[in-house]
Amino acid sequence: MRLFWIAFGGAVGTCARYLLSGWAVDRFGPAFPYGTLAVNAIGSFLLAGLMYIGVEAGMLPPTLRLALTTGVMGGFTTYSTFSYETMRYLQDGAWRLAILNVMITVGACLAACILGWAAAQWLVSPSA
Repeated sequence: MRLFWIAFGGAVGTCARYLLSGWAVDRFGPAFPYGTLAVNAIGSFLLAGLMYIGVEAGMLPPTLRLALTTGVMGGFTTYSTFSYETMRYLQDGAWRLAILNVMITVGACLAACILGWAAAQWLVSPSA
């Protein structure tokens, strides 16, 4: 049954990634992979929050945690696409865009991860 929920979550995450990436191309254009950047930053934020709530706070049953993290977030995040896009920049000799893509993506995703953890901690911690 866990496998079903993980697969279902993966389908939800994949659809969400497709919709967000398409929106970003429509909104900002195809010159830079804004959709991939948004997906990775948002995914980093959400995954950190879910892991805090599920593991640290123990507030999610294991099957739900797996469906949300391995399933939804696994289908949603696109580091393989990030790597491919960066490689293509390098192959095309666009070193500046490749370096910019790596720096912004890593920095934004790390910051989003820290913020996701803090937000989840704030949401589930007792008020002081």
